[in-house]
Formats: sequence, C-alpha cells, structure tokens
Amino acid sequence: MKIRIRLAEASDIPSLRELIEASVRGLQAGDYSVAQLESALRTVYGVDTQLISDGTYFAAEEIAASGTALLVGCGGWSKRKTLYGGDQFAGREDSLLDPAREAAKIRAFFVHPAWARRGIGGMILEACEAAAGAAGFRRLEMGATLTGIPFYRAKGYEALKAWEAPLGDGLTLPIVRMGKGK
Repeated sequence: MKIRIRLAEASDIPSLRELIEASVRGLQAGDYSVAQLESALRTVYGVDTQLISDGTYFAAEEIAASGTALLVGCGGWSKRKTLYGGDQFAGREDSLLDPAREAAKIRAFFVHPAWARRGIGGMILEACEAAAGAAGFRRLEMGATLTGIPFYRAKGYEALKAWEAPLGDGLTLPIVRMGKGK
C-alpha cells in the first residue's frame, strides 16, 4: 500500500463528500445512532471549502502500481476560530486565530472504512501538526467525535471538555474538545 498525502483541491469536493459519508456511516455507527449520524451529515459533517481555499486540508490517496490514485482519507488544520463543521454548519466563525495566543484547529478527519486502522489518519495528522507548527502555532485543539477520541489520545491529545453539539430535531452529537501543546 502506497499512500500519498497532498493538499486537497476544489476538484476533490465530490469525492470528499462521498468519502465523508462512507466514513461517518461505516466508522461511527458504534458510537452514535443512525438518526444522529444522518442528522449530523445534513447539519455538521461535510466538506469545508474554507480549509481547501486556505491550503490547510489534506487528501490521502492510495497509489496503485498503475499510477491511479484513490481517495482514502482526508483531514486538515485551520487558522480560523471554527472548531468543527462543514460548509452547511451554522455555527461557523471564520475569523483568524493568533498563533501566539490561540490553538490551531485540527478539523474534518475522515478515513474510508476499507482503509481504517492502517496509519492513514496518523499520516494526515502529522502533516497537519507540521504545517500548523510552520505557521507559528504551538498548540492544537479539535472537537473530537467519540469514535476519534482513542486515536487522538494515542497521538498525545488530552480531553479538555465534553459537550453536545445540537443537530436539530431534538438530537445532539456528543463531542469532546481535545488539545495538545503548550
């Protein structure tokens, strides 16, 4: 398996949407109900085109021997205040962060279920941490799903605060704010 990590491009958006839906339905089903997942796909999860425009969103591709590439994972970091949520999320706050005082945000990590637990998320996270560090950030934080908590904990992140993200229809999505750095 050869994996290439590259910056995501606007032309990736349709494939990213498919990947996100497959990841959410395939990997988060043990932690959330079907109703929560479907509502989250409509209101929270999704492609964040601001990350693509900012050049802070990565695509992970499996490169076949023939040279063809298949999108198998994605994730990014942000220099903006929004902690989580795609373009359709109403709670966005896109003002810029101050790297000297604030934490960069690790955002929108998804791996296709067929490629889960093969180190792809770790490769994307390393690329995000390095890029955020190069931009002057010393701290990182994210809004982790219940499914993602063990992964981030293994990568040195600590739980900071748990809360329920409103999804509408009386549903919420439990999320944990996690952080790393000084």
